[in-house]
Amino acid sequence: MTVVTVGVHIVDILARPVERIPEGQDTVLVDQIRLTAAGAAAGTAVDLVKLGNQVVTMGAVGDDELGDFLLAVLAKRGVDASRLVRRPGEQTAASILPIRPDGGRPSFHVPGANLGVTLADLDVAALRGARAVHLGGMDVTFGLGDPRFFELLDSLRAGGTVVTMDLLSELPDLLGMARVFLPHVDYVLPNESQALLMAGLEHGDGVEGDGGDVAEAALELLADGPRGVIVTLGGDGSLVATADGVEHVPALKVEVSDTTGCGDAYCAGFVTGLLHGQDVLGAARWGTAAAARVATGLGSDAGITDLDSTLALLS
Repeated sequence: MTVVTVGVHIVDILARPVERIPEGQDTVLVDQIRLTAAGAAAGTAVDLVKLGNQVVTMGAVGDDELGDFLLAVLAKRGVDASRLVRRPGEQTAASILPIRPDGGRPSFHVPGANLGVTLADLDVAALRGARAVHLGGMDVTFGLGDPRFFELLDSLRAGGTVVTMDLLSELPDLLGMARVFLPHVDYVLPNESQALLMAGLEHGDGVEGDGGDVAEAALELLADGPRGVIVTLGGDGSLVATADGVEHVPALKVEVSDTTGCGDAYCAGFVTGLLHGQDVLGAARWGTAAAARVATGLGSDAGITDLDSTLALLS
């Protein structure tokens, strides 16, 4: 196999466009409603398959109807979900997202079975057979903050497996705890707020390499031991910090419909780039193209169809 994703699996219920929540029991007509497989492990897995990778995903869902749906849609998208653990009596994580006309995405969320994922839920043999392992949402999968899991990650990296990590929340306490993963991963891909909060800095507007708050945060996190820190900045692109310095990668201009899943798509493009021999900046550009594709549709699985059409945005 090529890639294993580990962590957060969510069912997203999206409606677009939503300008207001109706009063009382009034009804507002919208253009589109979708259900998708989402979350920093599941959404990334779907995009990785679309970009040509073989993918196994691991984590936990409930034994409810939402879990049934999530397993079915992952299978339909070509993701091997056979290692997902089903928790009797627990709810599958889900979000309701009323998408604003400008693509913004407030949400209502229940974390469900994601909170209970532990090392015992993972197929270690499958992890050892992967070229890349993507950790999605380690700030909310508390049970994976386990020294035995860190030892496993270290052994995977020593054997040549690339380990990447994305985050889910914007809660300072959770992000601070997730910082313990950094010595055990190759690349971490937070968004701007997550990077600043994880590094213990106030939110700021700087994105340039010399003095911006984001660059400072990226270098702070880089000092914890990963090979690279890639901070996604939405419409401002991304910031790539490595031992060679800090580089700004601009975003691509597209008509934005919905920003849901853009971070997951960026991770999928980044990992795919690394597996195709791209250097870190090249992989960041592949991630930028994948995120741009997803922004043009509704939901985390929208926009991307295949690798060639995604990379065509770069030409």
